[in-house]
Amino acid sequence: MITLRRSEERGHTPLDWLDSYHTFSFGDYHDPRHMGYRALRVINEDRIKPGAGFPTHAHREMEIVTYVLEGAVAHKDSTGASSVIRAGEVQRMSAGTGISHSEYNASKTEPAHFLQIWIIPDEPCLKPGYEQRSAELENNSGWWVVMASRNNPNAAVKIHQDAELLLAQLAAGQRVTYRLREGRHAWLHIVHGTVVLNNTPLKAGDGAAIDSERILEIAAPNSGEVLLFDLS
Repeated sequence: MITLRRSEERGHTPLDWLDSYHTFSFGDYHDPRHMGYRALRVINEDRIKPGAGFPTHAHREMEIVTYVLEGAVAHKDSTGASSVIRAGEVQRMSAGTGISHSEYNASKTEPAHFLQIWIIPDEPCLKPGYEQRSAELENNSGWWVVMASRNNPNAAVKIHQDAELLLAQLAAGQRVTYRLREGRHAWLHIVHGTVVLNNTPLKAGDGAAIDSERILEIAAPNSGEVLLFDLS
C-alpha cells in the first residue's frame, strides 16, 4: 500500500528570513494525522536567506541529519564542532543527553536550501556526537547512494536506529529498483523533479508511506532526485 503526502499539503512556516515546509508536525504546525512515520519524526525543507539562520538552541534524544541541496550551512555546537556543510554533503548530529547548536546560511549573498531530518534513536542517553561527509554523488547518477545507516559501512554517516537513508539522482529516462525486506517499511521523499513510483506520479516535495510493498520501481521521465527511508 502506498499512502501519498502531497507537497501542497505540508505545513508551511513563511518568515522574513526562512521559508520552511514540514512533512510532519513541527513547531507551530501541528496535525495529529502527521506526527511522523515509524522512527522518522521530521522532514523539513528549509530555505534560508543570505546571512540569516537559526540561533543557538537545544535538542535531546534525537538523530538530526542535514542534507544541503544548494548553498552552504554554517554549523556550531556544544561538542566543539564547527563546520560549513556544502551542497552534496550530509551531516549527522546525535543530540543524545543534550546538545546546543546553531545553523546559519554561510553566504552573505546566496540563499541556502537544505533538508533537515529527525530520526528517533533506538538507544536512550547517547553521548552527543557529530559527523559530516560528502555524499559522493558526482559519479553515482542512477544508483542508490547510502546517506546514513547504523550498520552499512558504505554509508556517508552513521545513525543510531535500525534505518537506512538512501538517495538516488536520476537523469531523464533512468530508473532504480529497491527491494524491501519482509516486515520493513519505507518513506519516499521527492527532493527534485518528477518521478513515477510503481505507476504513481510524484513531484518535488511529495512524500509516500510504503507498507506491504516488496518491490519499489522508481522512474524519472525527465529528471528527479529521491530520498528513501528504509525503516523497521
